Amino acid sequence: MIKFLTKLILKTSLLLFFIISINSCDKKNKSPNIIIIFTDDQGYGDLGCYGATKFETPHIDFMAKEGLLFTDFYVSQAVCSASRASLMTGSYAERVGVQGALSPWEVGGLDPKIQTIAKLLKTHRYTNAIFGKWHLGHRKEYLPLQNGFDEYAGLICSNDMWPVGYDGKPVKSSKKSYYPTMSFWEGNQPSYDIKNFKDQAQLTTTITERAVDFINRNKDKPFFLYVPHPMPHQPIAVSDKFKGKSKLGLYGDVMMEIDWSVGEILRSLKSNQIEDNTLVIFASDNGPWLNFGDWGGSAGPLREGKGTMWEGGARVPCIMQWPSSIQPNRVTSKIAGTIDILPTIADIIGTDNLNPNIDGVSILPLLLNEPNTTPRNQLYYYYGKKLIAVRKDKWKLIFPHTYRSYENVEPGQNLFPGPYGKGKAGLELYDLESDIGERKDLAKVYPDVVKELEQIGQKARSILGDKLTDTIGSETYETVCGYTPIGINISHTAVGKKLNLINKPNDKYPGESDESLINGLAGTVNYTDPSWQGFEAEDLIATIDLGTLTEISEIKARFLQSQVFWIFLPKKIEIEHSNDGKNFELLYESYPNNDFNFEQNIFTYTVQTEKIRSRYVRIKAENIKKCPEYHPGAGGPSWIFSDEIIIN
Repeated sequence: MIKFLTKLILKTSLLLFFIISINSCDKKNKSPNIIIIFTDDQGYGDLGCYGATKFETPHIDFMAKEGLLFTDFYVSQAVCSASRASLMTGSYAERVGVQGALSPWEVGGLDPKIQTIAKLLKTHRYTNAIFGKWHLGHRKEYLPLQNGFDEYAGLICSNDMWPVGYDGKPVKSSKKSYYPTMSFWEGNQPSYDIKNFKDQAQLTTTITERAVDFINRNKDKPFFLYVPHPMPHQPIAVSDKFKGKSKLGLYGDVMMEIDWSVGEILRSLKSNQIEDNTLVIFASDNGPWLNFGDWGGSAGPLREGKGTMWEGGARVPCIMQWPSSIQPNRVTSKIAGTIDILPTIADIIGTDNLNPNIDGVSILPLLLNEPNTTPRNQLYYYYGKKLIAVRKDKWKLIFPHTYRSYENVEPGQNLFPGPYGKGKAGLELYDLESDIGERKDLAKVYPDVVKELEQIGQKARSILGDKLTDTIGSETYETVCGYTPIGINISHTAVGKKLNLINKPNDKYPGESDESLINGLAGTVNYTDPSWQGFEAEDLIATIDLGTLTEISEIKARFLQSQVFWIFLPKKIEIEHSNDGKNFELLYESYPNNDFNFEQNIFTYTVQTEKIRSRYVRIKAENIKKCPEYHPGAGGPSWIFSDEIIIN
């Protein structure tokens, strides 16, 4: 009996130890969930906790009370795609090769070879999802599912990139008319069309429902949830449940619905008992679009807005909540930015598997409130490859440049924008502690500070370049990766033969060489590929000399259509042949369709011959000369682009 009890106690003890060990390991190894909520064109003053007065944001304000509010938090550039690229990669946009706001006809995107938050977390067994606006490339290789995410639903571009005007009516004879119908995407494919403001009004709700469902399905494993809201980017729209709720009108209604969305996400974390172990980050992609007036957002006390690198464009609201690690009700004026989020996440999950050449730093010590910590005290302000300013501690030095301005112009009203002004800055120094609005230039008062910051600027230029001073940086994307066009090799009889062009291609698009049209290298739909030769308001007349009488069975000529870039198909195409180079016989004739078309395509015009013997082949492509009436450039010079004449 004693022997039996001893064995029973021993087995029970081992079982209890095993259970306790498993539970301890689970708790120890449970990586925190990461949620990033990223709004679009939301101003610094567009939250209650940042001073908004005509609408309420109680759930986001709750995040501030329970977490950490940043007063000096920055994006890398005050424009959509560049800002998002930096968030994902932890680098200034100049390092990763994404500038501006990518259009729906853009053929490029964020290089899939570059490390991102999603890719990093995927290697640590995170489940990743994005619901909202991507805007880092819409071709398949650039979409989220090919770049570390397991789920994606939302928009590929900004919500104003559709063929609809601010009055809700279809647009004609403007660049917007070349935007395709906006779609809501699921994975790698469009799911349904977004045709009007009523459809846009459902975006915040749809994205929120997807986010909450994802949390519910993945509560028992670490996940990364990225929620980049398309709102409050113009045109703004709101669901019926928030219409008319604010004192500000539609913009306030939209912000209140975004706040509701944040509340739903926080509520789902709490109901699934994973709130304590989830880091939630709320921020905006850049400052407000101020020429829409009251419905364009508020920069609060800051100067200017989106599209500029004054504080109103680059400084954004940011709140981080993580109950198990961030003490509540904290405010920090330490400098930080979206480029710091990737290295911070890497620090949190305990990996050093980071690209060493990124610009962000871990701000985890700041989150944990470690004493005497200042992860970052310098910042570069770039815009469109131009170094606009640098900051060190409280000092910001502006370099001479011109910029679009919202000052001294009448803003628009409601959903209609007003004009932009034009500003001109000199070498200007501001104390951001005492002059957050950047109004008192102290450059002449503190010349030593100016000199020190100029040296910081020179260091930035040497690394990331600067178009303002024509400086090529040693670590820009173009310098490190170069531009490697995706060329197409085509083997055919004319390669290496003689070519004569009646009209020379334009100097902007000369092709790889004088023989580009018969060098066996063809381009893609990207008109900047070096294989394309462009002819502005001139015909393409090319004669190929094969050297001797040669048996020919097929002749092809390739042309690009990209009307949004003023590139049209020829009005007329003729393919001819000759034995003596003087008397030509017509083999083929075509009249391409140049009706309105927003797609970019390569068209090949082919003639099959009866194995004729000939020495000369001539291609005549007649330019329409002027852009048609339906085109935004109506009456302006049109282009034809060709990359290869193929003879077999």
